[in-house]
Amino acid sequence: MRLAIEILQLLVQSADSWLFEGSLAGLSDREWMALRFLARANRFSRTPTALASFLGTTRSVASQIAAVLESKGLMVRKPSAEDKRSIALCITSEGEKFLERDPINVLRDQLVTLELPDRSQLRDTLRRVLDGLDVAKRRHNADVCGRCMFLIESGEGKDRRFKCGLFRKSIAPKDTTLLCAYFEGRG
Repeated sequence: MRLAIEILQLLVQSADSWLFEGSLAGLSDREWMALRFLARANRFSRTPTALASFLGTTRSVASQIAAVLESKGLMVRKPSAEDKRSIALCITSEGEKFLERDPINVLRDQLVTLELPDRSQLRDTLRRVLDGLDVAKRRHNADVCGRCMFLIESGEGKDRRFKCGLFRKSIAPKDTTLLCAYFEGRG
């Protein structure tokens, strides 16, 4: 129990790089979180509903956050290519440049200094902890497409193809590393 408390305290201390009061570089911590998510989300997850799910808030609050990002030129709303009744929230090139000033980059840069096996072990351990929290709260977290039970792979080498079984749409190989709000872990 003592070790668990020490780990928890360390996680809380690290959180000050992404949880803060007020604003940093003109965005609140929630707005930064939304911008980060949209920059790493796959095409199915760049919607107000998926953003709300990721942020753990209502669709109305997520739309307000998106409006702030849009007013700052960091994001635009576009008609969805998948469903003309929906909109896609897309990061602008200015938004991508703005992410270079993301306050969480300080933590990222410290993680990069860890040896690869240590980083992998930390990632896998944190993923198991988050999975347990998701089960306890009866929710699911976004994760990378490549780990999802809905990802269907076929072919080999240059003929390798990917498809989302949930949306029944093809996925580019590079998009299998993006976040999906509809992620379901493999058994």
